[in-house]
Amino acid sequence: MNNSGTRRVTLDDIAQAAGVHRSTVSRALRSTGGGAQALRIRELAAELGWMPDLIAAGLRNQRMQLIGILVPRLTDQVLSTIFEGIDHALAQQGWQAVVASTWDDPSRQRSRARMLLAHRVDGLVVADNREDDPYIVDVASHGVPILLVNRSYPGFPSITCDDELGGRLAADHLIDLGHRRLGIIAGMPYARSLRNRVRGFRDAARARGVDVDDELVVHSTIYPSGGREAGARLLALPHPPTAFFAVNDAAAIGLMGLLRERGRTVGDDVSVIGFNDVPEAAELHVPLTTVRSPMRALGSAAAAEVLRMVEGQKVDSQVLPTELIRRASTGQAPVPA
Repeated sequence: MNNSGTRRVTLDDIAQAAGVHRSTVSRALRSTGGGAQALRIRELAAELGWMPDLIAAGLRNQRMQLIGILVPRLTDQVLSTIFEGIDHALAQQGWQAVVASTWDDPSRQRSRARMLLAHRVDGLVVADNREDDPYIVDVASHGVPILLVNRSYPGFPSITCDDELGGRLAADHLIDLGHRRLGIIAGMPYARSLRNRVRGFRDAARARGVDVDDELVVHSTIYPSGGREAGARLLALPHPPTAFFAVNDAAAIGLMGLLRERGRTVGDDVSVIGFNDVPEAAELHVPLTTVRSPMRALGSAAAAEVLRMVEGQKVDSQVLPTELIRRASTGQAPVPA
């Protein structure tokens, strides 16, 4: 317990309570070893309520041991899972993560980045870069190492999943089932990862002799409301799709709700595939076929690589594997010809 009121507990306080010199306390608190005496000093420091002065330590060592994380929104389950992977991996190395949400808004992206730089972060992990307004180019001029995760941009190292492969797997699965009229809920056009999923899907379909016309590709947000809105546009076509690929699970779930309201039976007369494999995907009334991405592993890898960058090491981009997880939303048998 801190017996010193609101005054910050100092090394001298701990030294006096332990009956040792201040330098002995300093050595004990900087290490994790040191024997019985060092362990007792650390226990005593905790009892007194001592907290390290990270700012002073950062000024001495030229590092704050802080990594800034920029994400569109932490309510997105994919991004929150990636962040958990980053945070856990950093903590294991004695580092801290500071996260800021930008809502994919260019002005907020710049202001949040400036805020993190003002907190003297040692590196940045960016999950919200936009192709149409790459603010990270400006941020990089400040000399802070920048690593992208879940999205990519030329000239910056990134940790992503194999988005194109995931799109190809989805297209091949639907075509194997006999579908030829394929609709795509494509997400935001400024997110390269989503564009890569669409590209992989369309390329695989074309290779199988199935053209996905532009009218069958609808951009939207990647939330359930976006899936519903894009799905409504596709269902309004004179010849609506018999199968849909949504570039993430949340949009797919919104689409499935719309299809149910319209009297369509998902997995029977219409098929739906999502992307990411969030936990809810397997628990839906009609479990969702999806492309599994290694969300937590993306975060862990991003943490490891940004720390290497902080150490001055050169890092290369990594692409982690994806796989198709087949469930009832794409049915159990080929579509009748």
